[in-house]
Amino acid sequence: MAEPSKLPTMEATVARTSAPHAEANPAWLRLDGVTLAYGSKVVVAGLDLTLARGQIGCLLGPSGCGKTTVLRAIAGFEPVVAGSVQLDGHVLSSREAHLPPEQRRVGMMFQDQALFPHLTVADNVAFGLRGAAHARERVAQMLDTVGLGHAARRFPHELSGGQQQRVALARALAPAPRLLLLDEPFSSLDVELREHLGAEVRALLARSGITALLVTHDQHEAFAIADEIGVMRDGRIEQWDSAYRLYHQPANRFVADFVGHGVFLPGTVIDGSRVQMELGVLESAQPVRCTEHGDVCPSGCQVDVLLRPDDVVHDDASRVTAQVLAKAFRGAEFLYTLRLPSGAKVLSLVPSHHDHAIGERIGIRLEIDHVVAYKRDGGPDLACNT
Repeated sequence: MAEPSKLPTMEATVARTSAPHAEANPAWLRLDGVTLAYGSKVVVAGLDLTLARGQIGCLLGPSGCGKTTVLRAIAGFEPVVAGSVQLDGHVLSSREAHLPPEQRRVGMMFQDQALFPHLTVADNVAFGLRGAAHARERVAQMLDTVGLGHAARRFPHELSGGQQQRVALARALAPAPRLLLLDEPFSSLDVELREHLGAEVRALLARSGITALLVTHDQHEAFAIADEIGVMRDGRIEQWDSAYRLYHQPANRFVADFVGHGVFLPGTVIDGSRVQMELGVLESAQPVRCTEHGDVCPSGCQVDVLLRPDDVVHDDASRVTAQVLAKAFRGAEFLYTLRLPSGAKVLSLVPSHHDHAIGERIGIRLEIDHVVAYKRDGGPDLACNT
């Protein structure tokens, strides 16, 4: 069970930074063409990233994509082969310059908390404040901020996993860093507690005005905490955007497949703004475009249309039916895996009072606000128009 929160909750906001906004609120953290390597192996190539002051960003991607290496380079633990890392207009790392980690005023919250077992909670938080005249007051302030003022004299083993994570956060924030880096900080916690703490951490960072960059492979964690998310693959950012746009307007197939559940259903463009699919004709208010390139798809162009589970609506009155192959109960809803007559599979989110048996056929229809289509590999070579 999740612990009762002592911090105010706050809904995650997702707003894409536009060019005018970026000018009004210039980048606090900037990575320009950063390339990182281990020996002769390049693990990050020409990566660009900007975060405004007070913004929370996230690098999201599978294991081995280079996201933690980027975090380590910002912290000063990895040298930059090319490009630069800048904070508040000052170069922290480049091929010509490298500011030591201890001089960057960059806080780090690690995956395993890295708390000292022989030190009390208060002493753990005070570790980065050694010699500071205000250390005692600052420790008390940070522990109150994370709701653990009552636990100052306890030791880490006397705390729950969630409480230990709060201590690690308090320790990272105590020296008043200009930037906070979080390396998969909740990966060791169960799902419910992870989501609970994610909301708490977002509320705390937003209230404190802290600029932060999170690294995770868990999209739910990214969605709950970050303003802007960069989906990474093989050392590159495939799309840097809000959670809403990553889900509803993925830039390419990789992002579409990695973020959220979904399937690709084949179709053929007709009359420019319609797509003929097995589930019927999909109407679009605008000309159908190839999502990866932004080009208009001509009539006859064969495409794969992205269908999210919420695009496929259960409708008993529909003449289009599908067979239930699998279902996952989620409390308020079922996630059904359905097989169409052709054998193609789609996913559908259905209110949980519609409890259908495996093998049963149910009526479905499409309800899509905008079409996300990708030119089908191996389809007719019909040139798309800009």
